[in-house]
Amino acid sequence: MESFKSSGTFSKQAHVKIPEGLYEEEHGRKGFFGRVSQIYHQNPPVNWTNIEGDLKPRCQRPMFGDHLEVNYFQPILFNNDVTINIAHYTVSFECFFRNADFDELYFIHDGEGHFETIYGHLTYKKGDYINIPRGTTYKLFTKVPTKIFKIESNSEFEQPDRGMLGPNALYDQTVIETPESALGSEQDLEEYKVEIKRLGKITTITYPFNPLDAKGWKGSVYPSKLSIYDICPVMSHKYHIPPSGHTTYVCRNFVVCSFVERPLEDSKHGVLRVPFYHSNIDYDEVLFYHQGEFFSRDNIDAGALTFHPQGIHHGPHPKAFNSVDEKTHTDEYAVMVDTRYPLEQTEWFKTNEVKDYWKSWM
Repeated sequence: MESFKSSGTFSKQAHVKIPEGLYEEEHGRKGFFGRVSQIYHQNPPVNWTNIEGDLKPRCQRPMFGDHLEVNYFQPILFNNDVTINIAHYTVSFECFFRNADFDELYFIHDGEGHFETIYGHLTYKKGDYINIPRGTTYKLFTKVPTKIFKIESNSEFEQPDRGMLGPNALYDQTVIETPESALGSEQDLEEYKVEIKRLGKITTITYPFNPLDAKGWKGSVYPSKLSIYDICPVMSHKYHIPPSGHTTYVCRNFVVCSFVERPLEDSKHGVLRVPFYHSNIDYDEVLFYHQGEFFSRDNIDAGALTFHPQGIHHGPHPKAFNSVDEKTHTDEYAVMVDTRYPLEQTEWFKTNEVKDYWKSWM
């Protein structure tokens, strides 16, 4: 472990009692999991007057409007480890589906329905994470039109190590739901089609019977459901917990974090109550805004998304410092994807992004 060094003016505790007139930046490695330093600036590191080039903070307005094709998963950001999609399904899947390329994590932004899988059925509603292992045959049935934020992963979605907090930190293990064995509900049709995605292409297989025909199962690979509303956040009244403390799923070269309603830090101790300025020098950061008042961001509504690439600063908008003093808690819910390797933008993302978002700190 590298030895700790310091110089000049700094605070005794990171994010607490920042010296008057200075602005704290966190310069960290491996996202928020590695070595870190705090730097104390005379000016906010986001107070730029111009940015020329591709490296800039980016934003999508609420994505489920008329500019989004319905009943289709629209990729928006991707790299070799992960693809991030959004979708607005007003009808059920036409065919059964099996993803041979990726494990899938559905986050239900809005809507109701259920998944029928080879393992059985899982209902879903607003705020649910549905984890579908690679190779699982399933079909989505919408009861209410459904808005989805979907993450496709080259590796499995695993729970984070809770360490000294114990196994029931973040959420009790009993809140995770798994399917009870059940046959597919559609019977007596002439044919049943399964679409299989492999190497990004679709192959369709037709059966004379419903392929969800398993009478039972056992093992350690299966779909599961977790509600974001069952997550109990790690928090401290004397310290602003970094995003790594809110990790929900760990994958190869990226993590998924959940920000949920929580009490704010105690201002009498001089604790920074908004996210600190930082540049994710080893990770790209994607934040999907689900619900609540997003006090650290200006003009951000539910269903919007921000993308902050590694290497350029970001942090709270100026209005956050003015609004937070009156608050005792935050009611915001959001899903964050932090990726070890840079994400590429799809043409849809480039066409629909808020072009002047980077100016919002000026």
